[in-house]
Amino acid sequence: MQPFAYTPADDLQSATRLAVADPGARYLAGGTTLVDLMKLDVETPTQLIDISRLPLAEIVAQADGGVRIGALARNSDLAHNEAVRARFPVLSQALLAGASGQVRNMATTAGNLLQRTRCSYFRDTATPCNKREPGSGCSAIDGYNRMHAVLGTSASCIATHPSDMAVALVALDACVRILGAAGERVIPLIELHRLPANHPELETTLEPGELMTAVEVPPLSFGARSLYVKVRDRASFAFALVSVAVAVDVADGSVRDARIALGGVGTKPWRAREAEDALRGRPATVESYRVAAEAAMAGAVQRVHNGFKIELARRTLVRALLRLEAR
Repeated sequence: MQPFAYTPADDLQSATRLAVADPGARYLAGGTTLVDLMKLDVETPTQLIDISRLPLAEIVAQADGGVRIGALARNSDLAHNEAVRARFPVLSQALLAGASGQVRNMATTAGNLLQRTRCSYFRDTATPCNKREPGSGCSAIDGYNRMHAVLGTSASCIATHPSDMAVALVALDACVRILGAAGERVIPLIELHRLPANHPELETTLEPGELMTAVEVPPLSFGARSLYVKVRDRASFAFALVSVAVAVDVADGSVRDARIALGGVGTKPWRAREAEDALRGRPATVESYRVAAEAAMAGAVQRVHNGFKIELARRTLVRALLRLEAR
């Protein structure tokens, strides 16, 4: 681990000023991802700006049916929040499917969304990785790529985004509040993460020094009828091979509306709008669900070891929709 300075932040404004003044600085909250990467010399910050004591941990149930989540709200608190469990069970289920109880007690909302890939080549400084060292190459493309993405990939990177929570929030049309030197802005969560294209080292649309302050989940009339299904190699503390977040509005046997997002298969949390379009107006039947599943994976590109993910994702989506129908 490289030497670094440690600076506690007194308030939001001082935190962003410190980060803007030092391009090598990183914000520290729960530290469940950053500290691991520092130990591996993947992350080598010049300064850690400790924001863990800032007043950003509140979870507020809004009168309109939405929920406002502070950036420092712990994953465990959010998963067990009464309003979240009632209004958006898919979000609570996604959080509880991730990591372990101990990690969830430390991990924060913003940290979860901004966590970096678990690609083994990215985490191994002895191997080429365009995300870690731009222009060095992608070892995964011709290497062992069983856990890697099949959607949103490029010739420069096929690493998956690891967050479960982000998949649920993308399906729910969440937005993020961001504070920086230019003031505050609000963007859809789907626009926070970038596709790798030719610059996989640019993972988000955050500007230097910007700090996420909150996530806002808008009201959704059928949000309570939602579900998260995760397929993984073991039942705990494992990242998704495939995951699916779904919310469906069914009336008189037909699908009126749907929200679908996928995890474990994309280079960013993947909103499956083609699958949603394929479902709307169709009968709520297994045949319709299979059509939607085909649409969801239509653009998938497989590599040597991860082709199984395409069919697994189709089947997982159908399974999730059937389970939701049975409720």
